[in-house]
Amino acid sequence: MYQYDQYDQAMVDARVEEFRDQCRRRLEGHLTEDQFKPLRLMNGLYLQLHAYMLRVAVPYGTMNSTQMHALADIADKYDRGYGHFTTRQNIQYNWIKLEDAADILADLSKVEMHAIQTSGNCIRNISSDHFSGAAADEVIDPRPYAELMRQWSSFHPEFTYLPRKFKFCVIASEKDRAAMRLHDIGIRILRNDDGEVGARFYVGGGMGRTPFISPLIRDFVPIDQLITYAEACLRVYNRYGRRDNKYKARIKILVHELGKEEYTRQVEEEFKHLLDQGVEPPLAEIERIKTYFEGPAFEEGLSDEVDRSDPDFALWVDTNTNPHKQAGYVSAVISLKPVGGIPGDATAEQMHLIADLAREYSFDELRVMHTQNIVLPHVKKADLHAIWTRLEAAGLGTANLDQVGDIIACPGLDYCSLANARSIPLAQKISRRFDENGKGATLGELKLKISGCINACGHHHAGHIGILGVDKKGKENYQLSFGGSEGEDTSLAKITGPGFDEDGVVDAVEKATDVYLRERHDGERFLDTYRRIGMAPFKEALYD
Repeated sequence: MYQYDQYDQAMVDARVEEFRDQCRRRLEGHLTEDQFKPLRLMNGLYLQLHAYMLRVAVPYGTMNSTQMHALADIADKYDRGYGHFTTRQNIQYNWIKLEDAADILADLSKVEMHAIQTSGNCIRNISSDHFSGAAADEVIDPRPYAELMRQWSSFHPEFTYLPRKFKFCVIASEKDRAAMRLHDIGIRILRNDDGEVGARFYVGGGMGRTPFISPLIRDFVPIDQLITYAEACLRVYNRYGRRDNKYKARIKILVHELGKEEYTRQVEEEFKHLLDQGVEPPLAEIERIKTYFEGPAFEEGLSDEVDRSDPDFALWVDTNTNPHKQAGYVSAVISLKPVGGIPGDATAEQMHLIADLAREYSFDELRVMHTQNIVLPHVKKADLHAIWTRLEAAGLGTANLDQVGDIIACPGLDYCSLANARSIPLAQKISRRFDENGKGATLGELKLKISGCINACGHHHAGHIGILGVDKKGKENYQLSFGGSEGEDTSLAKITGPGFDEDGVVDAVEKATDVYLRERHDGERFLDTYRRIGMAPFKEALYD
Protein backbone atom coordinates (compact mmCIF):
# COMPACT_ATOMS: atom_id res chain seq x y z
CA MET A 1 0.00 0.00 0.00
CA TYR A 2 1.05 3.59 -0.52
CA GLN A 3 3.34 5.29 2.01
CA TYR A 4 3.66 9.03 2.51
CA ASP A 5 6.69 10.79 1.10
CA GLN A 6 8.11 13.96 2.67
CA TYR A 7 5.66 16.15 0.76
CA ASP A 8 2.60 14.17 1.89
CA GLN A 9 3.64 14.30 5.52
CA ALA A 10 4.55 17.99 5.43
CA MET A 11 1.23 18.82 3.78
CA VAL A 12 -0.81 16.93 6.37
CA ASP A 13 1.17 18.25 9.34
CA ALA A 14 0.79 21.83 8.12
CA ARG A 15 -2.97 21.37 7.77
CA VAL A 16 -3.21 20.04 11.34
CA GLU A 17 -1.54 23.10 12.81
CA GLU A 18 -3.60 25.44 10.64
CA PHE A 19 -6.81 23.79 11.85
CA ARG A 20 -5.63 23.83 15.46
CA ASP A 21 -5.43 27.63 15.24
CA GLN A 22 -8.85 27.83 13.59
CA CYS A 23 -10.43 25.70 16.34
CA ARG A 24 -8.77 27.84 19.02
CA ARG A 25 -10.19 31.01 17.47
CA ARG A 26 -13.66 29.46 17.29
CA LEU A 27 -13.54 28.31 20.91
CA GLU A 28 -12.37 31.75 22.02
CA GLY A 29 -15.21 33.41 20.11
CA HIS A 30 -13.03 35.16 17.53
CA LEU A 31 -14.81 33.23 14.74
CA THR A 32 -18.56 32.89 14.41
CA GLU A 33 -20.06 29.54 13.41
CA ASP A 34 -20.75 30.93 9.93
CA GLN A 35 -17.10 31.94 9.60
CA PHE A 36 -15.86 28.64 11.03
CA LYS A 37 -18.13 26.36 8.97
CA PRO A 38 -16.17 26.41 5.67
CA LEU A 39 -12.91 25.95 7.60
CA ARG A 40 -14.10 22.90 9.53
CA LEU A 41 -15.69 21.35 6.46
CA MET A 42 -12.33 21.51 4.70
CA ASN A 43 -11.11 19.24 7.50
CA GLY A 44 -13.99 16.77 7.55
CA LEU A 45 -15.73 18.18 10.62
CA TYR A 46 -19.54 18.39 10.47
CA LEU A 47 -21.98 19.73 13.06
CA GLN A 48 -24.78 17.19 13.42
CA LEU A 49 -27.80 16.92 15.69
CA HIS A 50 -26.03 16.19 18.97
CA ALA A 51 -22.31 16.77 18.43
CA TYR A 52 -19.60 17.27 15.85
CA MET A 53 -18.95 14.40 13.45
CA LEU A 54 -15.47 13.80 12.01
CA ARG A 55 -15.06 11.95 8.71
CA VAL A 56 -11.63 10.39 8.16
CA ALA A 57 -10.37 9.63 4.64
CA VAL A 58 -9.38 6.09 3.71
CA PRO A 59 -8.19 6.47 0.11
CA TYR A 60 -9.57 3.65 -2.06
CA GLY A 61 -10.45 1.86 1.20
CA THR A 62 -6.95 0.51 1.88
CA MET A 63 -5.42 0.44 5.37
CA ASN A 64 -2.82 -1.44 7.37
CA SER A 65 -3.09 -2.77 10.92
CA THR A 66 -1.27 0.21 12.47
CA GLN A 67 -3.85 2.56 10.97
CA MET A 68 -6.80 0.45 12.12
CA HIS A 69 -5.36 0.29 15.63
CA ALA A 70 -5.07 4.09 15.56
CA LEU A 71 -8.71 4.42 14.50
CA ALA A 72 -9.72 2.17 17.39
CA ASP A 73 -7.68 4.26 19.82
CA ILE A 74 -9.40 7.43 18.55
CA ALA A 75 -12.80 5.80 19.09
CA ASP A 76 -11.85 5.04 22.69
CA LYS A 77 -10.10 8.31 23.50
CA TYR A 78 -12.28 10.87 21.75
CA ASP A 79 -15.62 9.21 20.92
CA ARG A 80 -17.88 6.71 22.68
CA GLY A 81 -15.89 3.59 21.88
CA TYR A 82 -16.95 2.95 18.30
CA GLY A 83 -16.68 4.21 14.72
CA HIS A 84 -18.99 4.07 11.73
CA PHE A 85 -17.70 2.83 8.35
CA THR A 86 -19.36 4.46 5.34
CA THR A 87 -20.22 3.81 1.71
CA ARG A 88 -17.36 6.15 0.70
CA GLN A 89 -14.92 3.63 2.24
CA ASN A 90 -14.28 6.12 5.06
CA ILE A 91 -14.86 6.07 8.82
CA GLN A 92 -16.90 8.60 10.81
CA TYR A 93 -16.94 9.46 14.51
CA ASN A 94 -20.26 10.85 15.72
CA TRP A 95 -19.48 12.28 19.17
CA ILE A 96 -16.51 14.63 18.73
CA LYS A 97 -15.77 17.62 20.93
CA LEU A 98 -14.44 20.68 19.12
CA GLU A 99 -11.61 21.09 21.60
CA ASP A 100 -10.37 17.59 20.63
CA ALA A 101 -10.64 17.91 16.84
CA ALA A 102 -7.10 19.11 16.12
CA ASP A 103 -5.62 16.50 18.48
CA ILE A 104 -7.45 13.78 16.54
CA LEU A 105 -6.03 15.07 13.27
CA ALA A 106 -2.57 15.10 14.84
CA ASP A 107 -3.00 11.48 15.95
CA LEU A 108 -4.12 10.56 12.43
CA SER A 109 -1.12 12.28 10.86
CA LYS A 110 1.22 10.03 12.85
CA VAL A 111 -0.12 6.99 10.94
CA GLU A 112 -0.36 8.66 7.51
CA MET A 113 -4.07 9.47 7.71
CA HIS A 114 -6.11 12.69 7.56
CA ALA A 115 -9.59 14.17 7.05
CA ILE A 116 -8.71 16.45 4.14
CA GLN A 117 -11.32 16.71 1.36
CA THR A 118 -13.81 14.42 3.09
CA SER A 119 -16.31 17.28 2.89
CA GLY A 120 -16.83 20.54 1.05
CA ASN A 121 -17.22 21.32 -2.64
CA CYS A 122 -14.07 19.56 -3.75
CA ILE A 123 -12.90 16.18 -5.02
CA ARG A 124 -13.70 13.73 -2.24
CA ASN A 125 -12.09 10.44 -1.22
CA ILE A 126 -11.23 8.40 -4.37
CA SER A 127 -13.06 5.08 -4.13
CA SER A 128 -12.26 1.76 -5.78
CA ASP A 129 -13.08 -1.94 -5.86
CA HIS A 130 -12.54 -3.33 -2.37
CA PHE A 131 -11.08 -6.51 -3.90
CA SER A 132 -8.50 -4.57 -5.96
CA GLY A 133 -5.16 -6.34 -6.18
CA ALA A 134 -6.75 -9.62 -5.17
CA ALA A 135 -9.69 -10.24 -7.49
CA ALA A 136 -9.25 -12.96 -10.07
CA ASP A 137 -11.20 -11.00 -12.69
CA GLU A 138 -9.37 -7.64 -12.73
CA VAL A 139 -7.19 -6.43 -15.61
CA ILE A 140 -4.68 -4.71 -13.32
CA ASP A 141 -4.71 -3.34 -9.79
CA PRO A 142 -6.50 0.03 -10.19
CA ARG A 143 -5.25 1.47 -6.88
CA PRO A 144 -1.99 2.97 -8.23
CA TYR A 145 -4.14 5.06 -10.58
CA ALA A 146 -6.54 5.93 -7.76
CA GLU A 147 -3.51 7.05 -5.75
CA LEU A 148 -2.24 9.10 -8.68
CA MET A 149 -5.66 10.77 -8.82
CA ARG A 150 -5.54 11.41 -5.07
CA GLN A 151 -2.22 13.19 -5.42
CA TRP A 152 -3.40 15.15 -8.45
CA SER A 153 -6.64 16.22 -6.78
CA SER A 154 -5.34 17.10 -3.29
CA PHE A 155 -5.42 20.89 -2.96
CA HIS A 156 -5.77 21.26 -6.74
CA PRO A 157 -6.09 25.05 -7.09
CA GLU A 158 -8.73 24.87 -9.85
CA PHE A 159 -10.91 22.32 -8.10
CA THR A 160 -10.89 23.36 -4.45
CA TYR A 161 -14.17 25.29 -4.83
CA LEU A 162 -16.23 23.35 -7.33
CA PRO A 163 -19.95 24.04 -7.81
CA ARG A 164 -20.62 20.98 -5.62
CA LYS A 165 -18.89 17.98 -4.07
CA PHE A 166 -17.30 15.57 -6.54
CA LYS A 167 -16.75 11.82 -6.40
CA PHE A 168 -14.47 9.58 -8.47
CA CYS A 169 -14.46 5.79 -8.62
CA VAL A 170 -11.77 3.68 -10.33
CA ILE A 171 -12.19 -0.05 -11.02
CA ALA A 172 -10.43 -2.55 -13.28
CA SER A 173 -12.85 -5.43 -13.79
CA GLU A 174 -15.98 -5.98 -15.81
CA LYS A 175 -17.87 -6.78 -12.63
CA ASP A 176 -18.62 -3.52 -10.84
CA ARG A 177 -18.36 -3.91 -7.06
CA ALA A 178 -18.08 -0.19 -6.29
CA ALA A 179 -21.19 1.47 -7.82
CA MET A 180 -18.91 3.02 -10.44
CA ARG A 181 -21.66 4.38 -12.69
CA LEU A 182 -23.37 6.16 -9.79
CA HIS A 183 -20.35 8.44 -9.26
CA ASP A 184 -19.75 11.88 -10.75
CA ILE A 185 -16.98 10.25 -12.78
CA GLY A 186 -16.59 6.50 -13.01
CA ILE A 187 -13.46 5.05 -14.59
CA ARG A 188 -13.05 1.46 -15.67
CA ILE A 189 -9.52 0.39 -16.58
CA LEU A 190 -9.47 -2.20 -19.38
CA ARG A 191 -7.50 -3.52 -22.34
CA ASN A 192 -8.46 -2.75 -25.94
CA ASP A 193 -8.34 -5.23 -28.82
CA ASP A 194 -4.62 -4.54 -29.23
CA GLY A 195 -3.92 -5.39 -25.59
CA GLU A 196 -3.21 -1.79 -24.60
CA VAL A 197 -4.28 -0.63 -21.13
CA GLY A 198 -6.60 2.36 -21.04
CA ALA A 199 -9.59 3.86 -19.27
CA ARG A 200 -13.28 4.03 -20.10
CA PHE A 201 -14.91 7.22 -18.75
CA TYR A 202 -18.49 7.47 -17.48
CA VAL A 203 -19.54 10.97 -16.40
CA GLY A 204 -22.65 12.35 -14.73
CA GLY A 205 -23.84 9.66 -12.35
CA GLY A 206 -25.17 10.20 -8.87
CA MET A 207 -28.01 9.63 -6.45
CA GLY A 208 -29.69 12.22 -4.24
CA ARG A 209 -32.97 13.90 -5.19
CA THR A 210 -32.28 13.54 -8.95
CA PRO A 211 -30.54 10.20 -9.54
CA PHE A 212 -28.75 9.48 -12.81
CA ILE A 213 -26.75 6.59 -14.20
CA SER A 214 -23.67 8.04 -15.84
CA PRO A 215 -23.46 7.78 -19.63
CA LEU A 216 -20.32 6.57 -21.38
CA ILE A 217 -18.52 9.59 -22.82
CA ARG A 218 -15.29 7.98 -24.00
CA ASP A 219 -14.68 4.32 -24.67
CA PHE A 220 -10.89 4.37 -24.38
CA VAL A 221 -8.38 6.88 -23.04
CA PRO A 222 -4.74 5.74 -23.13
CA ILE A 223 -3.71 5.04 -19.55
CA ASP A 224 -0.90 7.59 -19.71
CA GLN A 225 -3.50 10.30 -20.44
CA LEU A 226 -5.85 9.39 -17.59
CA ILE A 227 -5.24 12.50 -15.49
CA THR A 228 -5.41 14.82 -18.48
CA TYR A 229 -8.81 13.49 -19.52
CA ALA A 230 -10.10 13.69 -15.93
CA GLU A 231 -8.91 17.29 -15.78
CA ALA A 232 -10.75 18.07 -19.02
CA CYS A 233 -13.96 16.64 -17.56
CA LEU A 234 -13.56 18.74 -14.40
CA ARG A 235 -12.73 21.94 -16.28
CA VAL A 236 -15.92 21.83 -18.33
CA TYR A 237 -17.93 21.20 -15.16
CA ASN A 238 -16.12 23.94 -13.21
CA ARG A 239 -16.78 26.37 -16.05
CA TYR A 240 -20.52 25.73 -16.51
CA GLY A 241 -21.75 23.99 -13.34
CA ARG A 242 -24.52 25.83 -11.50
CA ARG A 243 -23.40 27.79 -8.45
CA ASP A 244 -26.68 29.63 -7.97
CA ASN A 245 -28.72 26.56 -7.02
CA LYS A 246 -27.23 23.75 -4.93
CA TYR A 247 -29.95 21.37 -6.08
CA LYS A 248 -28.76 21.74 -9.67
CA ALA A 249 -25.05 22.06 -8.99
CA ARG A 250 -23.85 18.47 -9.52
CA ILE A 251 -22.20 17.42 -12.77
CA LYS A 252 -25.07 15.00 -13.45
CA ILE A 253 -27.35 18.01 -13.98
CA LEU A 254 -24.86 19.68 -16.32
CA VAL A 255 -24.45 16.53 -18.43
CA HIS A 256 -28.22 16.05 -18.51
CA GLU A 257 -28.98 19.66 -19.49
CA LEU A 258 -26.16 20.08 -22.00
CA GLY A 259 -26.72 16.59 -23.32
CA LYS A 260 -24.13 13.84 -23.46
CA GLU A 261 -23.01 14.79 -26.98
CA GLU A 262 -22.40 18.48 -26.25
CA TYR A 263 -20.71 17.79 -22.94
CA THR A 264 -18.46 15.23 -24.63
CA ARG A 265 -17.63 17.65 -27.44
CA GLN A 266 -16.49 20.27 -24.98
CA VAL A 267 -14.47 17.75 -22.98
CA GLU A 268 -12.72 16.53 -26.13
CA GLU A 269 -11.90 20.10 -27.09
CA GLU A 270 -10.48 20.78 -23.63
CA PHE A 271 -8.61 17.48 -23.73
CA LYS A 272 -6.80 18.44 -26.93
CA HIS A 273 -5.87 21.78 -25.40
CA LEU A 274 -4.51 20.14 -22.24
CA LEU A 275 -2.48 17.61 -24.18
CA ASP A 276 -0.61 20.53 -25.68
CA GLN A 277 0.03 21.91 -22.18
CA GLY A 278 1.58 18.68 -20.91
CA VAL A 279 -0.33 18.41 -17.58
CA GLU A 280 0.01 14.61 -17.25
CA PRO A 281 2.33 13.54 -14.43
CA PRO A 282 5.58 11.99 -15.64
CA LEU A 283 5.51 8.24 -16.22
CA ALA A 284 8.21 7.89 -13.58
CA GLU A 285 5.69 9.01 -10.94
CA ILE A 286 3.15 6.30 -11.70
CA GLU A 287 5.96 3.74 -11.83
CA ARG A 288 7.08 4.95 -8.38
CA ILE A 289 3.54 4.62 -7.05
CA LYS A 290 3.13 1.12 -8.50
CA THR A 291 6.00 -0.16 -6.38
CA TYR A 292 3.87 0.40 -3.28
CA PHE A 293 1.14 -1.88 -4.61
CA GLU A 294 3.18 -4.88 -5.64
CA GLY A 295 1.55 -8.15 -4.63
CA PRO A 296 2.53 -9.86 -1.39
CA ALA A 297 4.87 -12.86 -1.29
CA PHE A 298 2.19 -15.49 -1.76
CA GLU A 299 3.00 -19.11 -0.99
CA GLU A 300 2.89 -21.45 -3.96
CA GLY A 301 1.32 -24.88 -4.14
CA LEU A 302 -1.28 -24.33 -1.42
CA SER A 303 -4.33 -26.56 -1.27
CA ASP A 304 -7.71 -25.16 -2.26
CA GLU A 305 -9.49 -27.54 0.12
CA VAL A 306 -11.32 -26.24 3.19
CA ASP A 307 -12.45 -28.41 6.09
CA ARG A 308 -16.23 -28.06 5.97
CA SER A 309 -17.14 -30.31 8.89
CA ASP A 310 -18.47 -27.36 10.91
CA PRO A 311 -21.68 -26.28 9.10
CA ASP A 312 -21.67 -22.74 10.53
CA PHE A 313 -18.11 -22.20 9.37
CA ALA A 314 -18.87 -23.74 5.97
CA LEU A 315 -21.79 -21.34 5.54
CA TRP A 316 -19.52 -18.37 6.34
CA VAL A 317 -16.94 -19.57 3.82
CA ASP A 318 -19.60 -19.96 1.12
CA THR A 319 -21.13 -16.56 1.85
CA ASN A 320 -18.33 -14.26 2.98
CA THR A 321 -15.33 -15.14 0.82
CA ASN A 322 -14.42 -14.01 -2.70
CA PRO A 323 -12.22 -15.82 -5.25
CA HIS A 324 -8.58 -14.76 -5.30
CA LYS A 325 -6.17 -14.58 -8.23
CA GLN A 326 -3.68 -16.74 -6.28
CA ALA A 327 -4.43 -20.44 -5.75
CA GLY A 328 -4.97 -21.35 -2.11
CA TYR A 329 -6.12 -17.85 -1.12
CA VAL A 330 -9.42 -15.96 -0.85
CA SER A 331 -10.58 -12.52 0.23
CA ALA A 332 -12.50 -12.83 3.50
CA VAL A 333 -15.28 -10.36 4.29
CA ILE A 334 -15.92 -9.34 7.89
CA SER A 335 -19.57 -8.39 8.20
CA LEU A 336 -20.34 -5.30 10.28
CA LYS A 337 -24.03 -6.27 10.09
CA PRO A 338 -24.75 -8.67 12.97
CA VAL A 339 -28.40 -9.55 13.47
CA GLY A 340 -30.04 -6.51 15.04
CA GLY A 341 -26.83 -4.48 14.86
CA ILE A 342 -26.17 -0.99 13.52
CA PRO A 343 -24.92 -1.32 9.92
CA GLY A 344 -21.30 -0.22 9.56
CA ASP A 345 -20.56 0.26 13.27
CA ALA A 346 -17.54 -1.37 14.92
CA THR A 347 -16.41 -1.03 18.51
CA ALA A 348 -12.84 -0.14 19.38
CA GLU A 349 -12.30 -3.72 20.58
CA GLN A 350 -13.57 -5.08 17.28
CA MET A 351 -11.35 -2.72 15.31
CA HIS A 352 -8.32 -3.83 17.31
CA LEU A 353 -9.20 -7.46 16.55
CA ILE A 354 -9.62 -6.74 12.83
CA ALA A 355 -6.23 -5.03 12.84
CA ASP A 356 -4.63 -8.03 14.52
CA LEU A 357 -6.18 -10.42 12.01
CA ALA A 358 -4.96 -8.30 9.11
CA ARG A 359 -1.42 -8.35 10.49
CA GLU A 360 -1.42 -12.07 11.27
CA TYR A 361 -3.29 -13.45 8.27
CA SER A 362 -3.56 -10.87 5.44
CA PHE A 363 -0.08 -9.44 4.87
CA ASP A 364 -0.92 -6.50 7.14
CA GLU A 365 -3.61 -5.19 4.80
CA LEU A 366 -7.36 -4.64 5.04
CA ARG A 367 -10.00 -2.74 3.09
CA VAL A 368 -13.13 -0.77 3.90
CA MET A 369 -15.90 -1.87 1.53
CA HIS A 370 -18.49 0.42 0.01
CA THR A 371 -21.04 -1.95 1.57
CA GLN A 372 -19.92 -0.81 5.06
CA ASN A 373 -18.04 -4.04 5.77
CA ILE A 374 -14.32 -4.85 6.07
CA VAL A 375 -12.35 -7.28 3.93
CA LEU A 376 -9.08 -9.10 4.55
CA PRO A 377 -7.92 -9.24 0.93
CA HIS A 378 -5.24 -11.97 0.99
CA VAL A 379 -6.08 -14.92 3.24
CA LYS A 380 -4.90 -18.52 3.01
CA LYS A 381 -7.81 -20.92 2.86
CA ALA A 382 -6.05 -22.96 5.52
CA ASP A 383 -6.33 -19.98 7.93
CA LEU A 384 -10.03 -19.33 7.43
CA HIS A 385 -11.25 -21.41 10.37
CA ALA A 386 -8.88 -19.70 12.80
CA ILE A 387 -10.03 -16.29 11.52
CA TRP A 388 -13.72 -17.16 11.69
CA THR A 389 -13.42 -18.56 15.21
CA ARG A 390 -11.99 -15.28 16.49
CA LEU A 391 -14.53 -13.22 14.55
CA GLU A 392 -17.43 -15.30 15.83
CA ALA A 393 -16.30 -14.79 19.42
CA ALA A 394 -16.26 -11.01 18.85
CA GLY A 395 -19.71 -10.81 17.19
CA LEU A 396 -18.22 -10.39 13.71
CA GLY A 397 -18.80 -13.85 12.24
CA THR A 398 -22.19 -13.25 10.62
CA ALA A 399 -22.55 -14.99 7.24
CA ASN A 400 -24.71 -12.54 5.29
CA LEU A 401 -22.67 -10.90 2.51
CA ASP A 402 -25.05 -9.46 -0.15
CA GLN A 403 -28.05 -10.99 1.63
CA VAL A 404 -31.08 -9.29 3.13
CA GLY A 405 -29.31 -8.84 6.48
CA ASP A 406 -26.33 -7.09 4.86
CA ILE A 407 -28.19 -3.78 4.92
CA ILE A 408 -26.61 -0.49 3.86
CA ALA A 409 -28.01 2.34 5.98
CA CYS A 410 -27.11 5.95 6.64
CA PRO A 411 -27.02 7.29 10.24
CA GLY A 412 -30.43 8.87 9.65
CA LEU A 413 -32.33 10.99 12.14
CA ASP A 414 -30.48 9.48 15.10
CA TYR A 415 -27.50 11.66 14.16
CA CYS A 416 -27.90 13.63 10.93
CA SER A 417 -29.34 17.14 10.90
CA LEU A 418 -30.47 16.67 7.28
CA ALA A 419 -32.46 13.48 7.86
CA ASN A 420 -36.24 13.22 7.87
CA ALA A 421 -36.50 9.73 9.36
CA ARG A 422 -34.54 7.17 11.28
CA SER A 423 -32.62 4.52 9.35
CA ILE A 424 -30.87 2.58 12.10
CA PRO A 425 -33.91 1.25 14.05
CA LEU A 426 -35.55 0.23 10.77
CA ALA A 427 -32.46 -1.68 9.66
CA GLN A 428 -32.35 -3.42 13.02
CA LYS A 429 -36.02 -4.44 12.80
CA ILE A 430 -35.67 -5.83 9.29
CA SER A 431 -32.52 -7.73 10.26
CA ARG A 432 -34.26 -9.31 13.26
CA ARG A 433 -37.43 -10.11 11.31
CA PHE A 434 -35.61 -12.15 8.68
CA ASP A 435 -33.48 -13.89 11.26
CA GLU A 436 -36.51 -14.87 13.31
CA ASN A 437 -38.61 -16.08 10.37
CA GLY A 438 -35.69 -18.02 8.87
CA LYS A 439 -36.27 -16.60 5.38
CA GLY A 440 -32.98 -14.74 5.13
CA ALA A 441 -30.95 -17.79 4.15
CA THR A 442 -33.47 -18.82 1.47
CA LEU A 443 -33.51 -15.48 -0.36
CA GLY A 444 -29.99 -15.54 -1.77
CA GLU A 445 -28.61 -12.25 -3.09
CA LEU A 446 -30.91 -9.42 -2.04
CA LYS A 447 -29.39 -5.98 -1.53
CA LEU A 448 -31.47 -3.77 0.77
CA LYS A 449 -30.51 -0.11 1.25
CA ILE A 450 -32.01 2.55 3.52
CA SER A 451 -31.69 6.35 3.37
CA GLY A 452 -33.05 8.70 6.00
CA CYS A 453 -33.54 11.54 3.50
CA ILE A 454 -33.48 12.37 -0.19
CA ASN A 455 -29.71 12.91 -0.17
CA ALA A 456 -29.49 9.11 -0.52
CA CYS A 457 -26.41 8.45 1.62
CA GLY A 458 -27.84 4.96 2.12
CA HIS A 459 -27.95 4.39 -1.68
CA HIS A 460 -31.65 3.47 -1.67
CA HIS A 461 -31.89 4.21 -5.41
CA ALA A 462 -29.48 1.32 -6.03
CA GLY A 463 -31.14 -1.25 -3.77
CA HIS A 464 -32.84 -4.36 -5.06
CA ILE A 465 -35.14 -3.14 -2.32
CA GLY A 466 -34.68 0.52 -1.43
CA ILE A 467 -36.25 2.44 1.43
CA LEU A 468 -36.39 6.24 1.69
CA GLY A 469 -37.43 7.97 4.89
CA VAL A 470 -39.53 11.11 4.42
CA ASP A 471 -41.40 13.53 6.65
CA LYS A 472 -45.15 13.22 6.17
CA LYS A 473 -47.00 15.87 8.16
CA GLY A 474 -44.52 15.65 11.00
CA LYS A 475 -44.37 11.84 11.07
CA GLU A 476 -41.73 9.49 9.75
CA ASN A 477 -42.87 7.75 6.59
CA TYR A 478 -41.01 5.26 4.42
CA GLN A 479 -41.21 4.95 0.65
CA LEU A 480 -40.47 1.50 -0.72
CA SER A 481 -38.83 0.94 -4.10
CA PHE A 482 -37.71 -2.07 -6.14
CA GLY A 483 -35.33 -2.83 -8.97
CA GLY A 484 -32.17 -0.87 -8.26
CA SER A 485 -28.65 -2.14 -8.82
CA GLU A 486 -25.22 -0.59 -8.30
CA GLY A 487 -23.38 -3.28 -10.25
CA GLU A 488 -22.50 -3.66 -13.91
CA ASP A 489 -26.26 -4.05 -14.55
CA THR A 490 -26.82 -0.58 -13.05
CA SER A 491 -30.44 0.48 -12.65
CA LEU A 492 -32.47 2.88 -10.52
CA ALA A 493 -35.19 1.59 -8.25
CA LYS A 494 -38.83 2.55 -8.83
CA ILE A 495 -41.23 3.60 -6.06
CA THR A 496 -43.96 1.07 -5.38
CA GLY A 497 -46.65 3.54 -4.26
CA PRO A 498 -47.77 5.14 -0.99
CA GLY A 499 -45.36 4.95 1.92
CA PHE A 500 -45.59 3.07 5.22
CA ASP A 501 -44.87 3.70 8.87
CA GLU A 502 -41.88 1.94 10.44
CA ASP A 503 -43.63 -1.33 11.30
CA GLY A 504 -45.61 -1.24 8.06
CA VAL A 505 -42.52 -1.06 5.88
CA VAL A 506 -40.97 -4.03 7.68
CA ASP A 507 -44.12 -6.01 6.88
CA ALA A 508 -44.02 -4.73 3.30
CA VAL A 509 -40.46 -5.93 2.79
CA GLU A 510 -41.43 -9.39 3.99
CA LYS A 511 -44.47 -9.45 1.69
CA ALA A 512 -42.25 -8.50 -1.24
CA THR A 513 -39.85 -11.34 -0.51
CA ASP A 514 -42.80 -13.74 -0.31
CA VAL A 515 -43.76 -12.74 -3.86
CA TYR A 516 -40.19 -13.38 -4.95
CA LEU A 517 -40.07 -16.82 -3.30
CA ARG A 518 -43.34 -17.73 -5.00
CA GLU A 519 -42.45 -16.43 -8.46
CA ARG A 520 -38.69 -16.96 -8.87
CA HIS A 521 -37.13 -19.28 -11.41
CA ASP A 522 -34.07 -21.36 -10.67
CA GLY A 523 -30.99 -19.20 -10.23
CA GLU A 524 -32.88 -15.91 -10.17
CA ARG A 525 -32.04 -13.17 -7.70
CA PHE A 526 -34.80 -10.98 -6.31
CA LEU A 527 -33.71 -8.36 -8.84
CA ASP A 528 -34.00 -10.80 -11.76
CA THR A 529 -37.47 -11.90 -10.76
CA TYR A 530 -38.62 -8.31 -10.35
CA ARG A 531 -37.29 -7.41 -13.79
CA ARG A 532 -39.02 -10.40 -15.35
CA ILE A 533 -42.47 -10.11 -13.75
CA GLY A 534 -42.60 -6.34 -13.21
CA MET A 535 -44.05 -4.27 -10.40
CA ALA A 536 -47.70 -5.39 -10.59
CA PRO A 537 -47.49 -8.63 -8.53
CA PHE A 538 -45.56 -6.83 -5.81
CA LYS A 539 -47.99 -3.91 -5.64
CA GLU A 540 -50.89 -6.33 -5.40
CA ALA A 541 -49.29 -8.00 -2.39
CA LEU A 542 -48.42 -4.68 -0.75
CA TYR A 543 -51.62 -2.68 -1.21
CA ASP A 544 -54.55 -5.00 -1.86
